[in-house]
Amino acid sequence: MSAHPGVAALEPPITEVTPGDEPPATRRRRRKRTTDPRAKITWRKALRRDWQVYSLLVLPLVFLAVFRYLPMAGNVIAFRRFRPGGSIFGEEWVGLRYFEMFINDAKFWQVFQNTVILGGLSLLIIFPLPIILALLLNELRSAKFKRVVQTISYLPHFMSIVIVAGIVFQLFSMQGTVNQIVEAIGGDPVSFMQRPDWFRTIYITSEAWQTVGWGTILYLAALTQIDNTLYEAARIDGANRWKQTWHVTLPGIRPTMITLLILNIGSFMAVGFEKVLLLYNPLTYPTADVISTYLYRIGIVSSNFSYATAIGLFESIIGLTLILSANAISRRLVGTSLW
Repeated sequence: MSAHPGVAALEPPITEVTPGDEPPATRRRRRKRTTDPRAKITWRKALRRDWQVYSLLVLPLVFLAVFRYLPMAGNVIAFRRFRPGGSIFGEEWVGLRYFEMFINDAKFWQVFQNTVILGGLSLLIIFPLPIILALLLNELRSAKFKRVVQTISYLPHFMSIVIVAGIVFQLFSMQGTVNQIVEAIGGDPVSFMQRPDWFRTIYITSEAWQTVGWGTILYLAALTQIDNTLYEAARIDGANRWKQTWHVTLPGIRPTMITLLILNIGSFMAVGFEKVLLLYNPLTYPTADVISTYLYRIGIVSSNFSYATAIGLFESIIGLTLILSANAISRRLVGTSLW
């Protein structure tokens, strides 16, 4: 018998609750905690569970660390005098001396102008071409013909820049294909590769031929994500093919367009070094020489590393400013951004 019968009488009987006897709301909460994919998983558990997948990141991270982040420490020689054979971080502090040198150098500003012009032409001419080609391919009804066109347009991307430059020389040299056509119609041969006024046209044309087909891949992938019911609704409302493209297709691929545009603006100043280096010559320097090739001659050929580093740092600051500005403007006006 209990010493306190009153207390024992007030205590509720202890019963065992099985999962089947739980209230429905409790069962739903328990099921949500166990099956919700958004449930919090610590990084240790994720790493232990998917270590094979994360191991694929090792080589890319090592590459970025060695070739992208560690070299940033060398930017200090833009403010220090570097002498070959001495300390890799320079011998003595010179402050902004090298920045003042290229700011007061007329040759640098000519190179800067060439870079801006080539970058602007690439952005205005080459950037819209993959969009146009993707829209045209999207309108094709013959799947076989569409695959043939895609294959032909993709092929130049897989050629090395050296091969592309060789093809350009074969086409535009004094005895090349273009001059043979000019002579066949009664004209005089033109020294395309030695005339500064022809370099930008040749560069933009070769760049478009090599990159446009490959650039359509992302846009074609984005086009497949557009809901077909939107086109059906537009047709019911009486929209023709042009209006369907304007009001359905283009808004559907707008996030992809904005993302690639921001990335292209960020690389606005980094005009293709390899192709320009292979195509230009001293006769075409007035229009062909860009910052990257100028840095190559100043830094590598002339061994003026501190001066070249100062120019490269200036170029990087401009590129960072451009991509941050483009991202902020896009986020405010369009609602789409990289971050």
